[in-house]
Amino acid sequence: MEKRELLDRVSMNEQERLLLGRVWDKYDQCRRRNIPVCTEFLSPQEQAAAERLLHMLGAEDGFVLWGGYEGAERCQIHFLPDWETEPDREAICCLRCTFYEPGKLTHRDFLGSLMGLGLTREKIGDILVSDRSADVIVSSTVAEHLLREWTAAGRTALHVAQIDPAELNVPEQKTKILRDTVSSLRLDSVLSVGFSTSRGKASEAVESGRVQVNWTDCQKSDRLLRQGDVITVRGAGKCKLTEVGGATKKGRVFITVERYL
Repeated sequence: MEKRELLDRVSMNEQERLLLGRVWDKYDQCRRRNIPVCTEFLSPQEQAAAERLLHMLGAEDGFVLWGGYEGAERCQIHFLPDWETEPDREAICCLRCTFYEPGKLTHRDFLGSLMGLGLTREKIGDILVSDRSADVIVSSTVAEHLLREWTAAGRTALHVAQIDPAELNVPEQKTKILRDTVSSLRLDSVLSVGFSTSRGKASEAVESGRVQVNWTDCQKSDRLLRQGDVITVRGAGKCKLTEVGGATKKGRVFITVERYL
């Protein structure tokens, strides 16, 4: 299959097609020159699209996702030559921004100030906000610029310094565990448990295009889920089907869903 045809087939829209074209170029560069190559930071949805492409290319290994710490949401894809097993740790830089007024700044404030300095979203990884500081993961190519020029977020002065990834202050993710039985592992059934809503409203959310499964748009209420699948609802958050148990005497299935608060 020609490259253009495959990109058209795997892409959801033109923007995704351009992204996947760049990912493919990185993959080819690693294979042709046998050198480590990495992408910029990708969102979970972009990572899912890239993994679909790589699967179609037959690349089941030889790459890793890395965002600075285990469980990072925004990650780079590191393509590894046959002599390498670990991602290039120097491809990212971790910065700590401290300020004096507790609770003053939000994720949006930090992102806005970074964009105001001319950075594109792909240069910025996760932004981990605490009470008097925020740890920000960025591409190493922009680190020096930020250490020199990033002095404020809005009207709040910042002190910015580089830290080791091991020093990252990762906030604890608050979750709620929900257990119930469902007639089947249909998307609308699991969604109704995870978001404590009726199955009818869950179906409406799916069919309106607001729902993603594993970061990919899904408008089929009857899609069958598997343990480990992540459901995201635009504007409402996400949940994960963490466990699928046995069946009741009436044939209903025990499930455990973890809702991210």
